[in-house]
Amino acid sequence: MNGIGTLQENSLHAALKAWYEQPGDQLECKVDGYVIDLVRGDLLVEVQTANFSAIKRKLSKLLESHPVRLVYPIPSEKWILRISGDGATVLGRRKSPKRGRIRDVFQELVRIPKLVQHPNFTLEVILIREEVVWREDGRGSWRRKGRSIADRQLLEVMSRFVFARPDDFRVFIPTDLPQIFTVRDLAKLSEQPRSLARKTAYCLREMGVIELVVKPGRELAYRVKPV
Repeated sequence: MNGIGTLQENSLHAALKAWYEQPGDQLECKVDGYVIDLVRGDLLVEVQTANFSAIKRKLSKLLESHPVRLVYPIPSEKWILRISGDGATVLGRRKSPKRGRIRDVFQELVRIPKLVQHPNFTLEVILIREEVVWREDGRGSWRRKGRSIADRQLLEVMSRFVFARPDDFRVFIPTDLPQIFTVRDLAKLSEQPRSLARKTAYCLREMGVIELVVKPGRELAYRVKPV
């Protein structure tokens, strides 16, 4: 079966499904050859904690015949729990200085921006508190000094935001942005890294919210399309 099954999911994925579930919902149903996280009447709900590329083909196929809501969590607050290699001992717990924000969705949305234009597609972004479990096994990333990620756990759902059409993403456009602007302008006025601003601009362009304009020089320039 295609999709994420209950035997493969991490604790965060399972907890978000349980949090989202309402009476009458069906979990792990097979629709058009894919396993769907949650079915609510005609609505198909998919929880994706990372890597929109992995679900792009599945979403594209399902959207042909069904309304689909993609639920994506962003950790506004993150705790790191370190455990021993055998998982038997807790070695420490600390709060990460990194705080995710709603605009971080563009880190993943850059992989499927055109799907936002589909009338059957809805994106729901959830800001959460989470705990990430690091295992001291020497098999993880060098950034984590060899610690592997054993699990992600939901501590609290803090807030939720629903984007049902391209124009809903206009909230990410600063009101004081020049009529003709660059990625540099967007990064400065929205106080975000240039790399994220570049992804934001790309997504908004692919959604049809902004458009490329001709401007002398090497840097691309854009303008917001009228509503």
